[in-house]
Amino acid sequence: MRPPMDDAPVFPGDRKGLFITLEGVEGSGKTTQIPRLAEFLESRGLECVRTREPGGTAIGARLRAVLLDPASKGMDSLCELLLYEADRIQHAAEVILPNLSAGRAVVCDRFYDATTVYQGYARGLPLSRIQDLHGWLFSGLSPDLTLVFDLPAEVGLGRARARLSGHGVFCQTRFGEGRFGEGLVGEGWSEGRFETEKIQFHEKVRAGYLSLAQAEPSRFVVLDASGSLREVEVRMTAAVARFLDARNPLPKKAGE
Repeated sequence: MRPPMDDAPVFPGDRKGLFITLEGVEGSGKTTQIPRLAEFLESRGLECVRTREPGGTAIGARLRAVLLDPASKGMDSLCELLLYEADRIQHAAEVILPNLSAGRAVVCDRFYDATTVYQGYARGLPLSRIQDLHGWLFSGLSPDLTLVFDLPAEVGLGRARARLSGHGVFCQTRFGEGRFGEGLVGEGWSEGRFETEKIQFHEKVRAGYLSLAQAEPSRFVVLDASGSLREVEVRMTAAVARFLDARNPLPKKAGE
């Protein structure tokens, strides 16, 4: 896809499907909930595609390997930003937009809010520049609903580090035909670059997500990510049910 020559968004906004993104600090449990969310959406009659960033395409998988590898620790923040945007452009062109245009529900593990938070709030790159970039590239692909799985940064980081070390419960995503695998052996520290960041970095990530949610309450829902998997699932599906009911209210009966 070639960018337009004017200020119009690179990706058009005319779409038939539903776009839901899941965000949160490391170890928040959002990835574990994606199959459960997809199952719930399918129970409501929606055809659902599950995907992730980075790495939702073959090209993206190669970018993911670089972005998440601890050996890339010396990466410049601007380089990091643009690699994430490169992954997202390919992902939007190859996966997100075609499925939305076909009327499917797309459930995505992270989207551009993650870049605003990680590279903006936490790394310190200018928020206005990041938002301008997203406005040009993706204003036509703004999510319909964004779920933020919230819990204290130290709790999430502890979970994430335990997962990468092969201890505790771990649910790893695997992209392929829109499906995810559960209960797999952890990928290990080959994807642990952000888990090596200090707690102050992750606290900035959490604060960034809460700031975005406060600024755009019509799109964001902040979920308490503490408790059991089932408890979090119940909170999540209840929030999505409210969103769907408000989006497509049931017709009133005669006389009501």
